[in-house]
Amino acid sequence: MHRFTNLSLFFLWLLLGSSCSSNPYGFQVHKADEFVIDSYKIRDGKFSIWEMEGKIVEELPSDAMDEYKDVIHEDDILSITLYHPTRVDLVAAVKEVNSSIGFPITNGKILLPDLPPVKVEGLTLDEARMKLQEAFLDHVQDVEVFLSQKKRLERKIELTGLVATPFIPVDGRMRLFEVLSAARVPQNANFYMSYIIRDGKILHVDMHRLVREGDLTQNIVMRGGDKVYIAHQNESKVMVMGEVYRPRAIPLPSGFMSLREALVSAGGIPFTGNKKYIQVIRGNLRRPKIYVLDWHLVTHLPNNSLLLMPGDTIYVSAKPITEWNRFLSQLLPSFGGLTTMHSTAHRVGLH
Repeated sequence: MHRFTNLSLFFLWLLLGSSCSSNPYGFQVHKADEFVIDSYKIRDGKFSIWEMEGKIVEELPSDAMDEYKDVIHEDDILSITLYHPTRVDLVAAVKEVNSSIGFPITNGKILLPDLPPVKVEGLTLDEARMKLQEAFLDHVQDVEVFLSQKKRLERKIELTGLVATPFIPVDGRMRLFEVLSAARVPQNANFYMSYIIRDGKILHVDMHRLVREGDLTQNIVMRGGDKVYIAHQNESKVMVMGEVYRPRAIPLPSGFMSLREALVSAGGIPFTGNKKYIQVIRGNLRRPKIYVLDWHLVTHLPNNSLLLMPGDTIYVSAKPITEWNRFLSQLLPSFGGLTTMHSTAHRVGLH
């Protein structure tokens, strides 16, 4: 029985030694002041968070806020009317084509009687009319040109994700907020993870700041061919684990949440939790940034000074006595087996 007692003391010494370790991870541990400083960065929004994650943030194009005039595109069909006091044949020929198929834009150019092909792609209707007028005057004097759209390739944007309509036409004046309204985006959409693609690249627009905070610097003019993705609520989240009543993943549709709110959403900390050792683990597992916080601080600082960002994990450690009790509850059945074996061996004469 002396061996049994010595073994118990040895396990007790191991447990107490491991429970007193302040940094079991081998990584640098940060205190509350660093967490508060980083929270101020998170408050600045999506792109400040991206910078914290090591992502490159680019400025919006210089013309992103500029309205634009609609221009002629490839495959548009124009309607052209001529007036001339004597060239009835020319006027009739243009009228005949106009009444049947119109004048299509092919390879950026338009073909008219008595003229070489004239490039009009990329011009407004008024600019194209003036260019055609000048081209005619080189060959026919006193002619007047009237120009309009007969059929045009509709300029539209494509929407996917949490939207009610897949396409919305744009006219050079429609802005992002109007598009989101027309698409009937629900209130629980994740604007932090939503994005816009233009010419194959992501535009750095913060939809959360536009929709939730009314920041009109994010209300860009939409262009035909833009693609808009509206993310679902749970596409960004934080994890709450350890000594809480309801360990869970919590959606983060705005891109941030206060630590206090996350702990409340997980049901709070039971008596088994160590309120002096609340850990926030941020970043990848190879090089995480770990903060250790005290509940007293969490309850006294304002919410916006203790912010979480997508991917964070909150882990509430157990009290040393809790760890000890659990250790004993696992160890005692083994000790009971050893005691039984010792008694049996003693009865059969084995010492």
